[in-house]
Amino acid sequence: MPKLTNNQLAFLLARITLGINFFLHGFVRIPMLEAFASGLTQGFEGTMLPLALVEMFAYAIPFIEVILGVFIIFGIFSKKSLAATAIFIMMLITGCAFKEDWGAVGTQMLYALFIFFLLKNLEYEVWAVKKSSSE
Repeated sequence: MPKLTNNQLAFLLARITLGINFFLHGFVRIPMLEAFASGLTQGFEGTMLPLALVEMFAYAIPFIEVILGVFIIFGIFSKKSLAATAIFIMMLITGCAFKEDWGAVGTQMLYALFIFFLLKNLEYEVWAVKKSSSE
């Protein structure tokens, strides 16, 4: 096993931690998908967002989280996966801002910073299953 630098080890552990977080967020929601989507949709009643759009997105969220989590854990196209995760977080922030749920926005901003940290330090990527040619 090759010796990892501190930066490589830190990056690897941070990447896997974020991936596990996203994967489990989605994985535990899938068995109760109907209740999750319904509860999320009800939370947006009275906002400017169309409930049909919220409901469609609510059903997709757990699957998006699982897919992003798997890609991040295993380092599959990390640059693209992390960029996609950042866009996903932007969408969640937008939704929570429409609800004026500033506590959730603050939490999601921490995710955004974590993703930024990983993208900024992508040069320390190790043990990745598949790197894209542009990484």
